[in-house]
Amino acid sequence: MRSTALAQIPVGVVVERRKGRSMWVDFLWRPVSVFVGVPSAAPWTPLDTEAEATLFFAGEAVIELHRTETTNYRENLASGTPTLWVALCPVASEWPYGILAVTADPAEGEALTDAGSNLVEAVSMPPDVVEAVAQFIAQHHVERPFVKRKRDRQAPSDHRGRMGDG
Repeated sequence: MRSTALAQIPVGVVVERRKGRSMWVDFLWRPVSVFVGVPSAAPWTPLDTEAEATLFFAGEAVIELHRTETTNYRENLASGTPTLWVALCPVASEWPYGILAVTADPAEGEALTDAGSNLVEAVSMPPDVVEAVAQFIAQHHVERPFVKRKRDRQAPSDHRGRMGDG
């Protein structure tokens, strides 16, 4: 399926694997950050290891920007803490998750949580992505006035099902 995005921002995704604290889970996984560009490292390359956690470059993704979502992007930037939503989905491979999506649209980020098996985390939006999204908004945002729809008021009907009418 061909994308309708007017702009695309390639990013790398960093995922943390932390030792689980229960007998049912060996590891807990979560996206922790996104950076602009794509490194030459292979997906799932370890970046840093501590006693309880390891950071991995999980792979690359593309943030797609659509003209119809500029209001959502603008609200995200105006929040004071611009955020990206990173969604990982379970896969049957050597690694338990694959990158499903990275988005700057809060509504899309929330929608990604609908599939109960996805891991979705909000991470800080890097300054270069903030700048690219702001430029996109400046180029493509069109103010759409809110129009409250009026109900159709129908004339009262003589057939209201009242007893004794007849």
